[in-house]
Amino acid sequence: MSLQAPRRLLQLAGQSLLRDQALAISVLDELPRELFPPLFMEAFTSRRCEVLKVMVQAWPFPYLPLGSLMKTPDLEILYYVVDGIDCLLAQKVRPRRWKLQVVEMRDVDENFWTMWSGARTLSCSPEAMSKRQTVEDCPRTGEKQHLKVFLDVCLKEDSMDEDLSFFSGWIQLRGRSVHLCCTKVVNYSMNILNFRNVFETVYPDSIQVLEIWDMCWPCMIVEFSRYLSQMRNLRKLFISDGCGYLPSLESQKQLAAEFSSVFLRLQYLQMLYIRRICFLEGYLEQLIRCLKSPLETLALTYASLEEEDLKCLPQYPSLSQLKQLNLSHGALRFIHLEPLQALLEKVAATLQTLFLVDCGIRDSKLGIILPALSRCSNLTTFCFHGNDISMDALKDLLRHTGRLSNLCLETYPAPRESLDDSGRVVWELLTPLQAELMRILREVRQPNRIFFGPVSCPCCGTSSTEQLEFNLCLWGRPA
Repeated sequence: MSLQAPRRLLQLAGQSLLRDQALAISVLDELPRELFPPLFMEAFTSRRCEVLKVMVQAWPFPYLPLGSLMKTPDLEILYYVVDGIDCLLAQKVRPRRWKLQVVEMRDVDENFWTMWSGARTLSCSPEAMSKRQTVEDCPRTGEKQHLKVFLDVCLKEDSMDEDLSFFSGWIQLRGRSVHLCCTKVVNYSMNILNFRNVFETVYPDSIQVLEIWDMCWPCMIVEFSRYLSQMRNLRKLFISDGCGYLPSLESQKQLAAEFSSVFLRLQYLQMLYIRRICFLEGYLEQLIRCLKSPLETLALTYASLEEEDLKCLPQYPSLSQLKQLNLSHGALRFIHLEPLQALLEKVAATLQTLFLVDCGIRDSKLGIILPALSRCSNLTTFCFHGNDISMDALKDLLRHTGRLSNLCLETYPAPRESLDDSGRVVWELLTPLQAELMRILREVRQPNRIFFGPVSCPCCGTSSTEQLEFNLCLWGRPA
């Protein structure tokens, strides 16, 4: 049967074959490989689980994108798929047609199925596509004999998701013959036992994006550090809420040193987001010193940096090529800004996004960074709202940012003169002041998107500053 056969004809052929399940299973070994995907889809839709089990054993491609068929976990079908894989792994001599290397449980590749079903014109063979996908997604470990199951993990409750729990239990039984690979792991809230279970099950080399939203207890930080040191391919790390009780300064120093030393092993780390991590205050240089490669993104938010923390930032080559920098929400409130000036000068050629939101900068501090800021010629996003700034200081700021022709989004605070005694914006006062500020800026360039005062996220319309940072990729969320 030609690949150009109408889609309906392929469906009818599959349905006809599947009416006799025993016959369908008996002919799989001689079935042309181009018929496997449409027959698999038909067996999946009609829930012919025994046929699926045998088809997995005879699958003629290295890549099985099951997640794009299974939009929600289906434990019955998963059981038969895994049972088929177990039958394969139990054989000492591999079957002639066995090529399966990757079971993809993420919903990432519908093209594989639409191409084989005849719904789309083939621009390249699905076999070539599946090989390419396998090469791109699998970490280069040199261990080609392991079958890999790819799954993204998002832990929101005390218990694990059904599919994660299912594969976790299966892989623990299979030992080293199967790797559970998760390119992205997000943990919002989970008890320490389940936390440990996840990281002992997931193949650490596969993790490229890691978000840990609750590191409040020192014991969890120590436990997390042990697992983090094994994630050799990690690209993006977000950690939050590490402000648990520490009995002494010596305990804080020891914890910071132990955690920082892990970064010596993270040779591919590009994006680092540290949010409300109190145990690093005063010891940030230990971590920066351990960074092995230049970062593209650094975010230090919701914490009070100490003078020594800021001073170390321009001193290390690992921060010399930053594209995104976020020092928002109190990070600079009580320290001098000369080190920030030095850092901005160092990254002026590469910096594209700068967040200094509600960071404690006032008129007396602002002038220190303006010359360096005006030299950041590639800056496309500058967010400065939430700071206590006068009208005169804002005018001076706009005269400097006015030189930045690549700015696409810029946010500024309402000038102090437009606020009432409680700090709220009086719109009748802000409107003429805003018009004057816009006139000053338009004398130099035409702004794209610019906001004064309370800022709504231009991507989603919410008033949350954190959501704005998420949508602009400053905390690892896609735009």
